[in-house]
Amino acid sequence: MGIEILVAEDFASMSEVAAEIAKEKIRQILKQKQEIVLGLATGNSPTGLYKHLAKAANQGGFDSTRCRSFNLDEYVGLPGENAQLRMMHPESYAYFMIQEFFGLLKGKFIETNVPCGALIEQKKLIAELKANPQDWEEKGSDKGKSIVIRSNPVSAYLGWIKKEVLDGYARKIKKTGGVDLQIIGVGGRGHVAFHESGIPFKGGNVLLVKLDDNTVVNAVTDGHFATRKDYPQYAVSMGAELVYKAKTVMLLANGERKLEPITRSILDKPSAEIPISYGQIYSERGGNLIYVLDRIAGRGLLAGRQALKARGIRIREVDVPALTETALTA
Repeated sequence: MGIEILVAEDFASMSEVAAEIAKEKIRQILKQKQEIVLGLATGNSPTGLYKHLAKAANQGGFDSTRCRSFNLDEYVGLPGENAQLRMMHPESYAYFMIQEFFGLLKGKFIETNVPCGALIEQKKLIAELKANPQDWEEKGSDKGKSIVIRSNPVSAYLGWIKKEVLDGYARKIKKTGGVDLQIIGVGGRGHVAFHESGIPFKGGNVLLVKLDDNTVVNAVTDGHFATRKDYPQYAVSMGAELVYKAKTVMLLANGERKLEPITRSILDKPSAEIPISYGQIYSERGGNLIYVLDRIAGRGLLAGRQALKARGIRIREVDVPALTETALTA
């Protein structure tokens, strides 16, 4: 247990290294029990990994029909007059997972789960929040906020969101025994899923989040939405505390935008400003944390080798498929 950092040459190499580690983890776990619970992320970082995993499963590398999955997050407020249309919007994370992973598999998972953000009508949510300020409070020190709905709210709609959409998703994960292998990426300010920078670590398994302007700008810059007006204002997301309850967490990151948050997440002290820095606390409590990075995102950690070594953190530059035995068996 602890923190293992692997630095590959580029996105393609990072994806292949991550897929080899994930495939071996899945094989090991399926030797020990009947099914594996995977935590899955969206975004650009895991797309190469998913293609490699789908290919491996289709070629008999592991049995995908013994896999169950839970995704990290989903938007609230995508265009569409009903939940079905919102869920199948091209920018929904449910649609993303079908396109990038689930639809590539010959043997389908036992079950796939995505937070039910599509069930929430954003206009009604905003109206209920405005009409019932006593039912909720904001938590967070930056522009992105967690909307914490109090127990027994006056608003039946807010009560339904809390009980069924938020707490219901957490209950379902717990009922399966928890996530065995969690795949995550990282936002430009260090956020994991939609646990935005500044939202406290404690107090929320599954969050209703008012999204940060920076998150909106990055999504538009990356081409996911044409303008800021098209972007949803809210999302449902696992919080960092829940993400890091998985038995193993594998974080993927590539590119210049990820360099600062990746470096700070390990070399600085844990802080809600960089939500993925919670991984340090997770590893200290016995969690198994693996970073798989490209050379650009990993540049700061490579420069800090001595500081990492002093703390017992392993970092290695890897070629494909020459992975360290410790990375595959940790």
